[in-house]
Amino acid sequence: MARITGSYPDDLDLLIEGAVEAGVFSGKSDALREFVREYFEDHESERIAASVALYERERITLGDAARLADVDRWTMRDILCEHGVELRLGLVDEDDAAYEVEAASELEFDDEDLDDDESRAK
Repeated sequence: MARITGSYPDDLDLLIEGAVEAGVFSGKSDALREFVREYFEDHESERIAASVALYERERITLGDAARLADVDRWTMRDILCEHGVELRLGLVDEDDAAYEVEAASELEFDDEDLDDDESRAK
């Protein structure tokens, strides 16, 4: 887990401290995590912008970008193209390969789709 050091207004610090003392949060870190989580849940465009920026700077993979943006990989690819970001295709490492295997194993096909594929192969 990453650590962040920063400053914020005294009144905000007092409110957070009061919320901790009132039992709303178990500590200041929990309060700040909850605030940030709720912010990104409520602000989809900011969450997507952050994901695009990280992918563009090669800090994360396409799968990570999709997860952070809370969309599937196909939608993330479209979003990146809309933002003029060049896709990096291929597997980055073993974790990326494992993610691809897991994602592929979760795909569902109708028996009808399989029959169509088999008849085309013949």
